[in-house]
Amino acid sequence: MLSSRALLLGRMLQRTAAARVAVPAIRQQTVRHGGHDVSYRMNGPKADMLARVGAQVAGGLMWWWVLWHLFHEYEHITGEFEYPDPSQWTNAELGIPADDVE
Repeated sequence: MLSSRALLLGRMLQRTAAARVAVPAIRQQTVRHGGHDVSYRMNGPKADMLARVGAQVAGGLMWWWVLWHLFHEYEHITGEFEYPDPSQWTNAELGIPADDVE
């Protein structure tokens, strides 16, 4: 029984020693980036002409839609109804008690 435990302990120490030797070799490997372009502190790859023109057209259409609807349907921002004149409100509507009430 003692010999089998010593054998297991010897194998474990051998694996640990081999792992310690292999760790610096792993750290010296080059970094892999998975096949994509890296743009750290430099400009990235330039987009295709179709993508650039498509982005400009989409942005132009978006701004046209926003400004057109702001001009023709401004009630979305200002509201549909006229704002009431505050000078016409009574004290009862505002919740102010009468002067003669103690």
